[in-house]
Formats: sequence, C-alpha cells, structure tokens
Amino acid sequence: MPGAVAIEAAGLSLGYEGENGPIRVLNDLDLTIGKGEFLTILGPSGCGKSTLLRAVADLLPATGGSLSVLDRTPTEARKSREVGFVFQEATLLPWRTVQENVALPLQVGRRSVSRPVEARPEHWLELVGLSGFADRYPHELSGGQRQRVSIARALQCEPEVLLMDEPFGALDEITRDRLNDELLSIWRRTGTTILFVTHSIIEAIYLGGRVLVLAANPGRVQALIDLAPLKDENGGCRRESAAVQETAAQLRRLLQEGSGEA
Repeated sequence: MPGAVAIEAAGLSLGYEGENGPIRVLNDLDLTIGKGEFLTILGPSGCGKSTLLRAVADLLPATGGSLSVLDRTPTEARKSREVGFVFQEATLLPWRTVQENVALPLQVGRRSVSRPVEARPEHWLELVGLSGFADRYPHELSGGQRQRVSIARALQCEPEVLLMDEPFGALDEITRDRLNDELLSIWRRTGTTILFVTHSIIEAIYLGGRVLVLAANPGRVQALIDLAPLKDENGGCRRESAAVQETAAQLRRLLQEGSGEA
C-alpha cells in the first residue's frame, strides 16, 4: 500500500513445539500495514489472530519468513517501547490508583524508551474520558472504565503501534459501541497504527479502514478487504446501513469458508 509502512510480513510463519513435533499456527503470511492505519482482524478460533499480535509485540518468535515493525525487528521495536498492547482483560494492579496504573510503564522501564516521553497520565486519562477518576482504584470502576484505563496505560509511552486483542469482547453491546466511538476519536487524534482483533463482524467494519480475514488449519490470509467505500468523509459509517450489512454478509461467508463450515 502507498505511504510509509508500519508493519511488514513476508512469508511469515508462526507456531510452537507440540508433543509430536512443531505445530504451525500461521502459515506463509504476506501483509503490509501503513503507518496510521486502523486494521481490524477477523477469523475463526485457532487461525492465528492473537498469535500475529504476539509476534508483532515480540512475545513470540517467527518460525519462518520475516517480520519488521517500524523498519526494525520486533525485538528492537519492543525495547524502544514503540509498541503498546491492550489485552481482553484490563489486568490493572488492584493496589494502585487509576493514575498510578497509567504511569506504570514509564516507572518500570523508562530507560528503555528511545525518545523523550513525558510521564503525564492525566493527559491520557482525559483522552479516554476518565479525568475525574485518577484517584480511584480498579475495583471502583466498571468493566468499560477499566478497559479505558488499560488503553490509557498502553498509550503512556506514546507507541507508534497499538495492538488490541478483543479488548471489548466481554462488555455489553451499548458500552462496546460507546468505546468503539471513543477509540476512533483517540486514533484520529494520535495517528497511532492500530491492529484490532475482534470476533464481531460489525465492530470490524465500523472501526477498520481495512479488515484482514484469516482462515484456519493452518492460519492463512483468506481476504483483505478495503472498507473505505463504506465510510463518510470523517471515516465513519452507520452500522445499520445497507452497505455495511452487505459487507457483513460477505465477511460472514468468508469466515464460514475459512473455518471449513461452508
């Protein structure tokens, strides 16, 4: 794709050692993601969605091919704190306040940040709509609020790449929709490259500029679909529009084919 590249995979294979030998989870993946892109990722269970994110975050080594993150290795990008990760669970420290949780990344690894980063948790809390919650503890927050804190924490080091592994999967639909809008607002304001794994087809369409569909056994690219035709001049779309529903039906068929259930 045109423009600067944030992440590039060529013939990327990922897996692990099983009892009877190596198990390949993701096979021969070719993918280029531009800087500032919002890429959503869909696929059946076991197709390698989370595995791909872990490889970008340098939590899992490649077993074949190549992977570059911001024109360097995943290890170099991780050590310079260029990559943030938001998991499905907020994983906040219960004995620390909201502000202290957000400030944690720089407190435990400030020397590894390769560029000047100011510790300003109050700024990121304002960005996620929690400026009045700095002194509260995690048990005093709702599930959606805890996930906002985890997003603010991931942004504290001002990463160029933000990985999100089903961050809203456990939330009710109304809260999820609201956080979708807030995440899009954050993305527009920060220009961060986002890779977002979800099981929700509508969420993938609503958030993404493109959607990557993976097939299973082994994990591989099923389709890579440009969602720009569905979006207005501000990059938004209506979930209930006919075009969105038609694309959702197309994606559902691809998922069924990719899972072997077609």
